[in-house]
Amino acid sequence: MNIFPTKEQTFKLIGDQNATLDRLVRRTEKSEKLTSQYTDKSFRGMINGNQFKIISSVIGRGAFCVMTGEINSANGYVKVEIHKVFRILLSVFLFFPVIGFFAITFFGEEDFSPIFILVVIAQIFMIRYIFIEIAFKFLSKESLNKLRDVLDIEWIKN
Repeated sequence: MNIFPTKEQTFKLIGDQNATLDRLVRRTEKSEKLTSQYTDKSFRGMINGNQFKIISSVIGRGAFCVMTGEINSANGYVKVEIHKVFRILLSVFLFFPVIGFFAITFFGEEDFSPIFILVVIAQIFMIRYIFIEIAFKFLSKESLNKLRDVLDIEWIKN
């Protein structure tokens, strides 16, 4: 079981590799740190040869997904994952039910009930499989669509 979702997608280039890489370089603001800042470009990140590691330049939600990939002569791939900072923040968020369980158990005036354990487990699964999954699905789709528009590519079904 992965704690955080990832998505891998392969694509086919419509044009040639050099034109695609040139479009990506023109639409990406170079940045070692993958942070959100106001820019007129579509992405922020690093491009080394035919490999890239970029985020969307949309303030707030653009940095949630990091896209890492490679552009080859006829096709390429991209891996989308949650940014490290957001993974740490979401990990803390996932521990809130456990912290609440221990607080109720040790400091609560109520007697211990085994149902508390089921509630904690259900809350953790709800946070992971509902909130994090939906946010990742929506934001990764938005980032991948922006990448598709910039690179002029076609997705290959996996």
